[in-house]
Amino acid sequence: MNTLITIVGIALLCFLMTCWAITDVARKDFGSLEMKIVWGIVAWIPFIGFILYIILGYRRGKPVIKQI
Repeated sequence: MNTLITIVGIALLCFLMTCWAITDVARKDFGSLEMKIVWGIVAWIPFIGFILYIILGYRRGKPVIKQI
């Protein structure tokens, strides 16, 4: 039973990290639509995509400031 809880916990953590990376890509401007699509595809890869995005892509995107 402890093994199952550990596996589910790790899977949930990987899922949440992937979701965060996808939403972060959606909120940032990467200079071109093509680069945004590339980082979006990378972010969709579970766990590995999150790690690649954090290391290589997180600082490349600029936050989009919405004016009200």
